[in-house]
Amino acid sequence: MDEDSTVDQREEEAPTVTCSRCNREWDLHYELEELYAGNRAVEQFALDHKRHTGHFPDETTPWVVDCRHCPDADRYLEERPARRWAKTHARHTDHVVEFQPPAKKGSTELIESDQHVEN
Repeated sequence: MDEDSTVDQREEEAPTVTCSRCNREWDLHYELEELYAGNRAVEQFALDHKRHTGHFPDETTPWVVDCRHCPDADRYLEERPARRWAKTHARHTDHVVEFQPPAKKGSTELIESDQHVEN
């Protein structure tokens, strides 16, 4: 097998991501070969796409954490960092945070501070 066919095979194996808002499709060869993102290539691409366009690509639904008291909010592609943000914000501010999983995974949860100090 020559080198060109090996490169073509790797490019064919790279996952693809589409965005109907941008009307584009990308193969993730760059994320795999240049950024060494490995099995997190799709996640890395989705986060970069959000940073640069203001929206996630198709089929990417984030975990949403939204403070009910102040304008702080964020979106994550995994539960663990989303839950950490919600618990940390609630603990430091004593605000109630709305914790919403991706639409397919369940219903909204309210996270409150677990440390109340009595004076």
